Amino acid sequence: MQITLDNPAFAPQPANAYYSQVARVELLGGGVLLYLSGQVADGADLATQSRGVFEAIDALLKAHGATLDDIINIRTYLTDIDKLAEYGAVRREFLTGTAPTSMTFEASRLFKPDALVEVEVVAAVTGTE
Repeated sequence: MQITLDNPAFAPQPANAYYSQVARVELLGGGVLLYLSGQVADGADLATQSRGVFEAIDALLKAHGATLDDIINIRTYLTDIDKLAEYGAVRREFLTGTAPTSMTFEASRLFKPDALVEVEVVAAVTGTE
């Protein structure tokens, strides 16, 4: 097994130098697990931020030869759980295949003061890039 921490140059960069965007775990037999750090995005409302988050996730996955269809687990942090349906509508625009395992939490605030949503995912890819 080999683990690589990565910040792909052509994908969103971390907010600071204290974490990596992607942990790539190469498994025996050629499979790969991708652990993505929580993603936030700018925007005036939850729908706009959610779209930006999924666009960032898509770019990070593509940098490692994966797609949104490869997501097997998703964890979502919302600052207002009452807006779950609004977030869910955007999520369904991006995750159109079989739904991954999922947890959604309400958090009083996120690391970025204006963030309304933060999403982290794990993706599994059979074979290598």
